[in-house]
Amino acid sequence: MYVAVKGGERAIENAHRLLANARRGDQAVAEVSLDQISEQLGLAVDRVMSEGSLYDRELAALAIKQARGDLIEAIFLVRAFRATLPRFGASEPVNTGAMRVQRRVSATFKDIPGGQILGPTFDYTHRLLDPSLSEGFVPETPATSEASTAATPRVTDILGRDGLIEPSPQAEEGASVGDLTREPLNFPADRDLRLQNLARGDEGFLLAMGYSTQRGYGRNHPFVGEIRFGEVEVEFAAEDVGFAVPLGAIELTECQMVNQFKGSATEAPCFTRGYGLAFGQSERKAMSMALVDRALRARELGEEALAPAQDEEFVLSHSDNVQATGFVEHLKLPHYVDFQSELGLLRKLRKEFAEASPEANATDAMKEAAE
Repeated sequence: MYVAVKGGERAIENAHRLLANARRGDQAVAEVSLDQISEQLGLAVDRVMSEGSLYDRELAALAIKQARGDLIEAIFLVRAFRATLPRFGASEPVNTGAMRVQRRVSATFKDIPGGQILGPTFDYTHRLLDPSLSEGFVPETPATSEASTAATPRVTDILGRDGLIEPSPQAEEGASVGDLTREPLNFPADRDLRLQNLARGDEGFLLAMGYSTQRGYGRNHPFVGEIRFGEVEVEFAAEDVGFAVPLGAIELTECQMVNQFKGSATEAPCFTRGYGLAFGQSERKAMSMALVDRALRARELGEEALAPAQDEEFVLSHSDNVQATGFVEHLKLPHYVDFQSELGLLRKLRKEFAEASPEANATDAMKEAAE
């Protein structure tokens, strides 16, 4: 056993050195810097921050570099680092209505107060490879204008003033907010925990779940009420001074999804809603999150929960890519003892089967006679 352990340690150490060499690549090529990753691979950085639950562009860029571009591995690294940080309190709820908007679009109304702002988006590109990017492309200076002071109320607030959409679901007064980073997930889960889980959940998984609701696997007919991306101020209520003090600003993407209406004998029909919020410019993630949030509210809204996206235990238990990766990738680690145990059991069962089977016994007798 001692020789095997020492041999394993040397092999692992050599694998780490090989990984470091593979990460660096051809040393004749300039090494990529954290600033380059943060500035030029910004959407990857945003995803790592969002699913890693830590808003720090430099650390997210470092994780992407260390993980050789494997975003799930980078998310794992950020989560592991986050777990070492001290916690001195919780910030006040951010006011996305006061966001300094960089992008704002609505698929429900053409003309909205404050206007539509396309901002940086792939939505209207032709999806054709651009060879000029391989030759040190320098983009044109974008058009600029004075910042508008016009109010940009949320579309759902406009609908709400006329009673056309349900009020935003509120937690019971005085109820504590759960924290998935400190307590394990239990079922049934309230919406605060569900939204935390979805915010940390794998974008691809949520995208598939959201897509499934649009294809009939869940009662869902969505419209994007509004997607907004921009900066919001984060405040912390400091007991020593008796009021909230600003900590800084972060970039967020918020999606308010407007869904099919409901009603009853005692309630007039109105639209329902789904909600998504993610760090950085993470529109696909926020939209997917909003679709799944609405699907998970099925029982709350008196709907029959039949589709996978409406099953909170299924969705919340399988959406975390760090947990999923660990469970899947552990299969490639040594399982020699387990497999030998099952192999021995299988051979024993086959032997017993052969001894008890008349056909097998007859075949054996014929073989003996032939010999």
